[in-house]
Formats: sequence, structure tokens, C-alpha cells
Amino acid sequence: MSSERGEDRRATTAPESPSRTSRGERGASTPARIAAVAAVLIAFAVVAVLLLGNGNGYRYTLLFQTGGQLVPGNEVLVAGQHVGSVDSIELTDDSQAAVEVTMDAPLRQGTTAMIRQTSLSGVANRYVSLAPGPNDSPEIEQGTTITGEDTTTPVDIDQLFDIFRKREREALQKFIRGNAEIYAGKGELANRAYRFLNPSLSTSERLFAELSSDSAALSRFLVAGSQTFGALSDRRDDLTSLIATANQTMAAIAARNEDLDRSLAALPDTLRQTNTTYVNLRSTLDDLDPLVAASYPATRNAAPFLRKTANVADDSVGVFSKLADIARLPGQDNDLADTLKKLPTVRKRASGALPAAIRAMDVSQDDVAFLRPYTPDILGWLTKFGQSTAYFNANGHYARVMPAAANPFDYNTGTDTLTGDYQAAFPPVNARQFPVANALPYVATPNGDNQRCPGAGSAPAPDGSNPFVGPAWPNSGLTPSDCVPTWLPPGP
Repeated sequence: MSSERGEDRRATTAPESPSRTSRGERGASTPARIAAVAAVLIAFAVVAVLLLGNGNGYRYTLLFQTGGQLVPGNEVLVAGQHVGSVDSIELTDDSQAAVEVTMDAPLRQGTTAMIRQTSLSGVANRYVSLAPGPNDSPEIEQGTTITGEDTTTPVDIDQLFDIFRKREREALQKFIRGNAEIYAGKGELANRAYRFLNPSLSTSERLFAELSSDSAALSRFLVAGSQTFGALSDRRDDLTSLIATANQTMAAIAARNEDLDRSLAALPDTLRQTNTTYVNLRSTLDDLDPLVAASYPATRNAAPFLRKTANVADDSVGVFSKLADIARLPGQDNDLADTLKKLPTVRKRASGALPAAIRAMDVSQDDVAFLRPYTPDILGWLTKFGQSTAYFNANGHYARVMPAAANPFDYNTGTDTLTGDYQAAFPPVNARQFPVANALPYVATPNGDNQRCPGAGSAPAPDGSNPFVGPAWPNSGLTPSDCVPTWLPPGP
């Protein structure tokens, strides 16, 4: 039993020697382990200094319109890779955000910067995205400021909503709520539907890429579109009227849909016949080429002629409008059409009246021929008669007249004086000193006092044109026997 216990004790204590040896070895390796840990710490510190330190980096200043919720420590990325960090953000004198960054490598000319955000749900989750310049461009010196011409400030979602007024924001909220109600409980169906949206988005991406490839043409298109919509806005009343008229037109077409169906059914035959006509017209046009060539010299002056014709046509619009009114007006007996309708009746009545009128004119021809030389005397009497009523008193105008037969005076041609029954009361006077226009008759005539010649109402003119004696034209009807040429007023 003792021997067994001894063996067991030896078996139990035998491994103690190696254990002591292992602890000795571990004690001997402690300085090496410390040195290894120190080397790792030094390497980590070097890496931290290289990545996070500012001593060996390239420092630049980026100017943005706003800080875009950047904070010191935000990353600077190029194509999603870390290339630097934001050191500080300060406000310049002209209210711009001066963002100082430290880069791992120098920047090159042509580099642009933009503040982006990783998602819409965060606040301080912004970073600076760089679009580096070409590799063959010169490097930008440290401490250089990249101005706002090469930087882009982000547009936050609240800025987008701020452009809307209260009414539009409420409408947008209703739209979002309405979409939530539409997709409530139908998310799986919507996801399956969106699976077919990818081709449309890919096509749209290619479309917009093609549009943005020519920015100048796109800019002109947008400007022209803006001008077009501005012009449409100015004529919105006319556009509204056009739409209303188009609606009425479409309603009228819908009301005649059967006629439209028949027209469409006959359209193929019409088009075929039209095609045949156009084919034949082609050869006709070839035959007309010599005529056109020969007509060209004659048409050189056609443009000025047509311009004048256009002016004449413009001036003729009113004339033809009046002619249209003359030809036909609403109502009875007020236009040319009504007059022409009456002409047959007028013709019947004139066929009996005109022969009688002709006979009357033939009978009165001698009287008219006799009276024609007295036309100046008649018109002179009508003209001067109004002057005899120029006298005026409290009762109005009056005329001083005396019948020729009651004239108490007579003209003595031998003594050139006026004589009468009242010579005692009125001594003779010289007619030149006392002309009496109404002292008629001047001389006794065998035929009476009603046979004055034309123009005998005034003294004879020096040229002998009055009194008129003898016919001035053949068959005038006036002869010297018809009047007394010596019956003239006194005086030279």
C-alpha cells in the first residue's frame, strides 16, 4: 500500500518539474512581449498621425454659401473613398462659410466640391464630396482658397418645402396621406409592381443623360419653353375659349359619329384615288416646267404689282361692302334686287307714259328754245330779289316796291331828263344825277312793255354782249322780231 502510494505520489509530483521550467521560460520572454506590444502601439500611433493628424496633410479652404450642417470631423470623400477631413468652419466677412479641410494628397486645378448628406433621416451626417481635377493639371498650393465658383451648397428638403405657400403645403400633405392610404396593406403588390419600374427608370436615365449631353441646346429649349408658356399665360383667356370651342367641336363630331364612320369607311377609296391623282399630277408638273421657265421673266415685276394690288384690295373692302349693301339689304324695297324686281312693272307703265312725255317735249321745244336766252335774266332776278327785302324795322324785313304802271315819271331822250305829271312839284332833274331803276317804261314801244331782249335789264356792256339780239346758235327760236333791242335803261 505504501509503495503504491509512493508511486502515486511520484506520478502526481512528476509533472511539477516541467511546470517550473515553463514558468521560467515565460519569465524569460516577458521583455520581448513588452517590446512587441510597444512596437504595435507605435505603429498604431504612426497610422493615427498619418490619418488623423494635421502635420503631414494638405490644408485648403473651401468657400460655400452656407455650411450645410457640416461639423468638424466630417469626412472628405472622392468616389466614396476617404481622402481628408473637415478641420473647422468659420464665417467670412461676406457671410460665407469658410470650411478648412486637410487632404491626404494635394488637390489639382479643376477640382470642385459639393456638400452632400448620407441620408435624409440624419442631421450631422454631411460630408464634402470632391470631383478632382485632371491628373495632368497643376497642383493647388497649400492654403489656397477654392471660391464659390467651384463649390456647390446643398439644398435641404425644408428649403424645397419653403418655396410653397400654405395652400400648396397642405395639398402636398394630403397627397402624401392619400398615397399612404392607397398603399396601406398593399405593400407586397406595390413591391411587385415596382419591379417593372426599373426598365422605365433605366430608359428615363438614358433619356436625361442624352438631354444633359448638350447643355446649350437644353438651355435654349428651356428658355424657349419658358417664353412659350409665358405667351400662353398672357393669352390664357383665348386659350380657355379655344378649349371650350374645341370641346363644342368634339361634341358636334360625337353627335355625328355615324356620318364620321361612313366618311372613314369611304376614306381608303378616296386615298387610293388621291394617290392616283397625285401620280398623274407628277407628270403634269413635269409638263408645266417649260411654262414656268417661260413665265419667270414676266413674273419679275409681279411682286411690285401684287403689292399695289394688295393696297387696292384693302381699299376696296369698304367699297365692296357698300356694294353688297346696295345689292341686297334686309327689308323691302331698299336695295338693287328689289328695284330690279319692280322694273317689269315700271316698264309696262313707262311704255304708255314715255310716248306722251316725248310728245309734250316736242310741243314745248319752241318755248324752251325761246326762254333759253333769258336764263341769265331769270337767275339774276332770283338772285337780286332777296336783296329787295333787306330793309328791316321792328316788324321785320320789308320790300320797297312800286308797280311799273304807276310810275309818274317818263324819260325824255331829247333833253335827257325825267318828266311827269308832277313837274310843278318835282322840277326836271338830270337822269345821271337821279337814276330811277323802277322808272319803267323808258320809251314807248309799239309792242308793249313785255318785249325786252335778253340782258336788257342793265346798261349795255362795252363789248356789246347785251342786249342779246339774234340767235346764238342755230334754231334757237329767238329773232329780232321777238324783242325790242332799243328798250334799255337810261345812261351810257
